[in-house]
Amino acid sequence: MPSLRELLGFGKSEGANNLVILNGYPLAVVVAISLHILLLGGLVYLQSSSQSQALELIQPTVIKALLIEENPQITNQRNQDNRRLEAKRKETERANAAAQKKREEQAVERKRQEEAAQKREQQQVAKQRADAKAKAEREKTLAEEERKKREAESQREAEKRREEQAQRERESRQQREREDAQDAAAAEAASSEFELIQSATGLIQQLVTENWSRPPSARNGMRAIIQIKMLPTGELVDVIITQSSGDPAFDRSAENAVYRAAPFAELTALPIRVFNQNFRTLSLIFQPEDLLN
Repeated sequence: MPSLRELLGFGKSEGANNLVILNGYPLAVVVAISLHILLLGGLVYLQSSSQSQALELIQPTVIKALLIEENPQITNQRNQDNRRLEAKRKETERANAAAQKKREEQAVERKRQEEAAQKREQQQVAKQRADAKAKAEREKTLAEEERKKREAESQREAEKRREEQAQRERESRQQREREDAQDAAAAEAASSEFELIQSATGLIQQLVTENWSRPPSARNGMRAIIQIKMLPTGELVDVIITQSSGDPAFDRSAENAVYRAAPFAELTALPIRVFNQNFRTLSLIFQPEDLLN
């Protein structure tokens, strides 16, 4: 604390000068100095009291601070604890930030997955609709193709039936034409064959009649039937009386007439079929109708 001499401005080197001042104003200076000393002392006292009270009010804090400052181990421990707490706080903050980031990332991922799932669902629905539409189009196309196929098949069947009908008609017409031709040919052949038969039969009857010498016992109304068997050369194989006239002489005359007229060489010109059907076995009727009695 400064001394009264220092407060009054007295220094060691300034002693002579101060004495001079005191010597010039002895009483006034002493009074002034005394007043200043009293005033300064009161101020110092008041200041000391206020500082003491203030110190007393904050004594625990100051003491604690002084103790902390005076105990480095506790300070270091507290600093370490603070650092650990700060590190733990920061670690917690980092963990919380990481957890928050993870939650945000998970939320973003969930949102992305939900959007992807929704998009897949929309794509699946769109695909199902497209597939259904394509299936309906295919079914429609298949039905149209099947209808066209049935129509084409029906047309082919109808055309085939028409062709078959036309073929049957052509065949029927051709058959009728062939039958007509055959009938005409048969009629012509029959006519020719009939003419041949009639001609050959008439020739045989003429030859036999020319060689028949009727007996005196012959009478109108007598009738004898002679069956002759011949070869295609016209030669006789057998002569049989199948119906007698009742007069042996009449029957023998008829039989002799056949023998005398044979062989019938004209038969060689006949077709073998005509000969076999008409002249291999032939019956001749002897019945005089021109006798007077």
